[in-house]
Order: sequence, then C-alpha cells, then structure tokens
Amino acid sequence: MNHGALGWLSGEIASLETQGLRRRLRVRQSRQQAEIHIDGSKLINFSSNDYLGLAAEFPAQAFSEAIEQVGWGSGASPLVTGRGVFQSRLESALADFEGAEAALLFGSGYAANVGAITALAGREDTIFSDAHNHASIIDGCRLAGADVQVYRHAD
Repeated sequence: MNHGALGWLSGEIASLETQGLRRRLRVRQSRQQAEIHIDGSKLINFSSNDYLGLAAEFPAQAFSEAIEQVGWGSGASPLVTGRGVFQSRLESALADFEGAEAALLFGSGYAANVGAITALAGREDTIFSDAHNHASIIDGCRLAGADVQVYRHAD
C-alpha cells in the first residue's frame, strides 16, 4: 500500500468503483445528436450542452471547403499568427448584431468563463458566487485572485 501524500487515492478510487460511480472516458461513434452511439451501444442523449442542436447540423461540405481554404486550427496564439478569416467575420457579424464595438469568440464555454472573469476581476475585487456554479466559473474566480464569497445555491 502506498502511504505517500497521494496514497489515499487508491482507496477513494476503489470506493467509487464499488459504488458504480467511477467515471471513464468513453468513445462516441456517431454525430453529437439526440441519439448517440457510445462504446457500441445506442443511447438517447440527455447530457448534451448542444442546446441549439448545431453540433451535427452544419453541412460537411461547408467545413470541407473552409478547411481546404484556411486549414484546421490556429497553430498558435492569434496574436502571433493571426486569427482565421471565418472567425474574424463571425466576430464582426456578432458585434454588428449586438450593436457592439467588437465581439470575441472563445473555443469553449470553459474558456469563455475563465477568460471573462479574469479580465473583469482582480485581487482588489470581491466576487459573489453561487455554490452550484460550474467548475469553469469557480476556476475563473480562483484565477482572478479576487476575494470569493460563496453563497448557498439560489439564495
């Protein structure tokens, strides 16, 4: 038995396994939609964050043409190698739609929460945070270095 600083993990993992609560990464073999195929099983998807149903709806041909034109991924920070023409167009269209000077796209909700919170708050600030906030909000609060006051959910 490992009695080092992390020795307690073995027991925790065994406990999760016994309770049927240990999580594992699974492989999806289908589009992200209402019915999905994971590890060979057909399932109804009640767990998606794809609220608008866009993950499986964009035409593959449009993606293929965009990839042919500008490639896949940024390769580096947009400040170093520039941002993609399609990202630039979308940010401009969103800013126009909102009547704003500019818009900034993030690659995920996690990145958006961490980026926005750390941009808006710092060590001299106080953040009031719901106890049930998503991990990305909690991480953003911690990274901001602000005084975080956690309150009971929906109180």
